[in-house]
Amino acid sequence: MSSETITQTIAQKIQPQSIEAEISVLGAMLIDKEAICKVVETLPEDAFYKTTHRKIYNAILDLFERDEPVDLVTLTNELKKKGELNNIGGAIYLTTILNTVPTSANVEYYIKIVKDKHTRRQLIEVGNEIINKSFATSEDTENIDIITLSQQRIDKIIHGLNYGNYTSIRELLYDTFDIIEKKYQFVKEGKLTGISTGYIDLDGNLGGLKNGDLIIIAGRPSMGKSALGLNILFNLSKKGIKTGLFSIESGKDAILNRLLAMGGRVNLMGLTTGFLQDADWPKLTTTAGKMADYGMMYINDTGGITLTELEATALKMIREGVQAIMIDYLQLITGIKAENRQNEISIISASLKRLAKKLNIPVIAISQLSRAVEQRAEKRPQLSDLRESGAIEQDADVVLLLYREEYYKPTPENEGLAEIHIAKHREGMTGVVKLAFLKQYVCFENLAKVEE
Repeated sequence: MSSETITQTIAQKIQPQSIEAEISVLGAMLIDKEAICKVVETLPEDAFYKTTHRKIYNAILDLFERDEPVDLVTLTNELKKKGELNNIGGAIYLTTILNTVPTSANVEYYIKIVKDKHTRRQLIEVGNEIINKSFATSEDTENIDIITLSQQRIDKIIHGLNYGNYTSIRELLYDTFDIIEKKYQFVKEGKLTGISTGYIDLDGNLGGLKNGDLIIIAGRPSMGKSALGLNILFNLSKKGIKTGLFSIESGKDAILNRLLAMGGRVNLMGLTTGFLQDADWPKLTTTAGKMADYGMMYINDTGGITLTELEATALKMIREGVQAIMIDYLQLITGIKAENRQNEISIISASLKRLAKKLNIPVIAISQLSRAVEQRAEKRPQLSDLRESGAIEQDADVVLLLYREEYYKPTPENEGLAEIHIAKHREGMTGVVKLAFLKQYVCFENLAKVEE
């Protein structure tokens, strides 16, 4: 069956509608000003299927916005001024609408019916568009473009379903106090409110990784930002927490080598070149056995992954029980159509924040810093160094800037010392945390453990 045949079949069917409910909504608006408020905050103009009803609705809105009375007389005059009175059936049709509804008491019920029919028509329209594009044979049409378009359109419909929703402070206070009390009990018992990173001082500042948070780990090349993120995932895995890694830059083999190096304290160079010591093998086999027992990390190494692909895979990971994911790195996500690179990154960062909130898990994203760092005498990074977009700073709940002085000044005092600058923490303290960096194992450790 061709797309034209399917489109014609859909067009022949009567679209979802309820003329009676639409008349009831308009009638209630003519009776009661409070009903107008309820309708305005819930129904857009195109929620009305009948063109006549849309014109009447618009005229009511114009009167309402001018703070003028809305009744049969004023509405008739308003439509006459617009030249629409005869088009909608004249004053007789308005009288019919008014007489149809004796009371506005059931207006919310009528609104629900109209809104439901409108949503169904929107879904049919999107479905029809997807069918037509899927049948298209143009070489310029990629599957991912169709999926992205579909997702955007459906997200817009979902957003419309929540239009006009709000909650009173009285309702919110009960839930908020419950959350505060739970956090207080956690702290009192020496527990974290989030998932432990495995780094004592970092956890002390952050309270762990929080569900729904977007955590950015940023740094210049060779600072170890990917290694820090991977270390955090590895620490989570050791505790039995399932994690997901989107490694856009490195392949699965390279990731596994890093995990074996950091877990077994085996020189990474030896793993990649084959120049291993006999003493390395027991460490490797022991670490491999433990990693197999953990079995807690899922790796996707799709190069040039798109936001749509990333979200679809992340949702699949969630069904496997994954409780945190990491993207390495943010600037390598593709498939964004925007005016410039800055807007692309803005879309990506906003999408990752939405993903964290939607999945209700911590999302860690590795990010590049701009070359502006290298042009300053003081090399320690700042929030303004986030590459290509200030939107990353805006969207992130936590921004960790990684810095190693030994990269610029290799002295015995600086060797193996790393600074984690908590440059942004939406719900807590900022500051500097120091960790030990064991370069040969691409491993970060708590300073206290290394100094023992």
